[in-house]
Amino acid sequence: MARPFHRELEKYRNLDENELLGRLSEEELKQLETVLDDLGPESATLPAGLRQRDQTQKAATGPFDREHLLLFLEKEALEQADREDAVPFTGEKKGRVFIPKEKPPEPRQEEKVTLDPELEEALASASDTELYDLAAVLGVHGLLSTPESDEATANDKAGRGPVRNVVKGEKVKPVFEEPPNPTNVEVSLRQIKANDPGLQEVNLNNIKALADMLRVNRTLKSLNVESNFITGAGVLALVEALKENDTLTEIKIDNQRQQLGTAVEMEIAQMLEENSKILKFGYQFTKQGPRTRVAAAITKNNDLVRKKRVEGERR
Repeated sequence: MARPFHRELEKYRNLDENELLGRLSEEELKQLETVLDDLGPESATLPAGLRQRDQTQKAATGPFDREHLLLFLEKEALEQADREDAVPFTGEKKGRVFIPKEKPPEPRQEEKVTLDPELEEALASASDTELYDLAAVLGVHGLLSTPESDEATANDKAGRGPVRNVVKGEKVKPVFEEPPNPTNVEVSLRQIKANDPGLQEVNLNNIKALADMLRVNRTLKSLNVESNFITGAGVLALVEALKENDTLTEIKIDNQRQQLGTAVEMEIAQMLEENSKILKFGYQFTKQGPRTRVAAAITKNNDLVRKKRVEGERR
């Protein structure tokens, strides 16, 4: 079924183009040529200045010379008189000079420290040497000067008197010791290599251990090696072993002696993307890329487990 606008075009199908062109005048033919050049350029990738037809009627006065043109423009600019200013510039500064107001220093209020009467009495009766020893115990001895050093520097050549040490204090970060780990490494390794079905979980926290046994073990479900002295090379060996293990579902390797680095984190991400059995992975990634990949891999593995469980319930 022909569309309405197709029917209107049917009357132009059998027209004689030569007859139509023969009826046009010379001016109309030039106008038609200009329109056709604009509609269908030789190359659509050419700049607009090169695609357009030159319609200049004036004859060329000579070859184009860029340096000659620049010299001519510069000469014309120098010969043209500048426009006079409505108000001539004299360089005179008018108005008052701005002077910022000085703010008075804010008085610093010292914090009052209240000690027990016994401590105040002990500090009041302590000698300078005892005070310096106490400061050394507290780690602030760099802020004080011993009586011996004051006496040695009191009469120096420059006559400047005693020189006191000044250091920047840092807040002490407490480090809490972890409880001892009762795991027997040798017995655990023998059980792992022997595929002991009674061994389902091993905690190697705070113990220097290797992970080569993961290549042969097929019963272990959870592995914890947090707070250890495993380097990046050791973690890489663990990752390579996990590529051949399909029984572990939970691994914790966080809080090692040093940061693992971007290369190791990328290897961890690749391993988790290939191993669909690991459902939990304990490690704080330092880079956004591996962190995102690992989160997606763990989510995918948990979804697979959930789908299998739902299919089993339906059966």
